[in-house]
Amino acid sequence: MADAAQQPSDRRLAVDEQKSEDIHRYPFLLTDDLRGPIDDLQRLRDAEVKTREIIQKYQAAMREMMVRFEILDQDLNLKKHRNPIHHVESRIKKPASIFEKLERYGKEPTLENLERYIMDVAGVRVICSYIHDVYNLLELLQKQDDLEIVEIKDYIYNPKPNGYRSLHVIVRIPVYFLDKKELIPVEVQLRTIAMDFWASLEHDLKYKSVSEVQGIDSYDELKDCSRIIEDVEARMQILARALEREDDR
Repeated sequence: MADAAQQPSDRRLAVDEQKSEDIHRYPFLLTDDLRGPIDDLQRLRDAEVKTREIIQKYQAAMREMMVRFEILDQDLNLKKHRNPIHHVESRIKKPASIFEKLERYGKEPTLENLERYIMDVAGVRVICSYIHDVYNLLELLQKQDDLEIVEIKDYIYNPKPNGYRSLHVIVRIPVYFLDKKELIPVEVQLRTIAMDFWASLEHDLKYKSVSEVQGIDSYDELKDCSRIIEDVEARMQILARALEREDDR
């Protein structure tokens, strides 16, 4: 009889443990899109399914965006004998990162707020050879009449204080599902190989615990390196354009 009496408590403990594990993996399950508390395992599972469905939408939008760049690169190669895109990277923002961003915005970690306030759940990074390739690709995107350009942040023309340079574009791309079409936001980052090289090093350095090592101010050094890279890129672009003109003769 004692064992039987303990069974409900044991089940409750198992449910609580499962909730704790799932909430850690899926921060949005702290509340559902109706902002009601999760009071049983079934509601937790339902919220998890809905979270996965929404993330799947962003994955689809990310793939659609990558295909568009692949087509542009192939078409430019066919008609202009150039491949402006060196390579393309993609990522889906992790749930914990989205949760932290909503917290910074002062918003509750709900699926509704995810779709309303977070525009970079899906991200595509396009690495180009030259700066003029970056702006050429932006122009080609702007000509696609089914794409909605939401926002452009030009950190190439106006670098961040630490020297970061890149062109950020938020677009809404149409994605067709079984029973509907949705315009889903994707953040596109366009940058050159040199800009990507600098950004990769900066990403590693910013997590170092000490900003100055043996009298070296890493922040100032990063800015100086960015300026040097910018000068080299300008010279390389002049050379590239000269070679293109020679080929056109």
